[in-house]
Amino acid sequence: MKLVIIDYGAGNIKSIQFAFKRLGVDAVLSDNIDEIRAADKVIFPGVGEASSAMKMLQESGLDKVIPSLKQPVLGICLGMQLMCRSSSEGDTKGLGIFDVVVKKFSKAVKVPQMGWNVVYDLKSDLFKGIKEKEFMYLVHSFYAENCDEAIATTDYEFEYASALQKDNFYGTQFHPEKSGVEGSKILQNFLNL
Repeated sequence: MKLVIIDYGAGNIKSIQFAFKRLGVDAVLSDNIDEIRAADKVIFPGVGEASSAMKMLQESGLDKVIPSLKQPVLGICLGMQLMCRSSSEGDTKGLGIFDVVVKKFSKAVKVPQMGWNVVYDLKSDLFKGIKEKEFMYLVHSFYAENCDEAIATTDYEFEYASALQKDNFYGTQFHPEKSGVEGSKILQNFLNL
């Protein structure tokens, strides 16, 4: 299996690579459009700020490539947020794969949400074998609103979409690569899609 992690300068790529290595898969880091298109599965990571990450995607042409991919694609954290319609972070227009807006938590809660929180209302083969209210690791100040494309929900200040799916595109706000045994199961489920 050829697994490619999109390398566009905004990702905690090493931890994702190590997580897949533990599952017996060598993930290739690449910003090469042909290599990304030829992959069996694609990971779209992201850590950092939405508008600067989007600018990097536009400069490399990846903003056009990612929405056109036909194989399973998993966006993680900022990767998932960039797959949404827009983000209030830097007033950023997203890739528009998921028809949902990303907003910032209010000052009523500690921002960023950092640490373990539960996911529930699990609705996809991505969560095969994962129990409701399993803990996952999150670090984020912005969230995707609850929507029809939500396949997992988390409560922090209010309920929001902690995972999304549309067709071959999946996204998790949490970091499966940092979420222990259950997170590894999610990555394995993605490989099995």
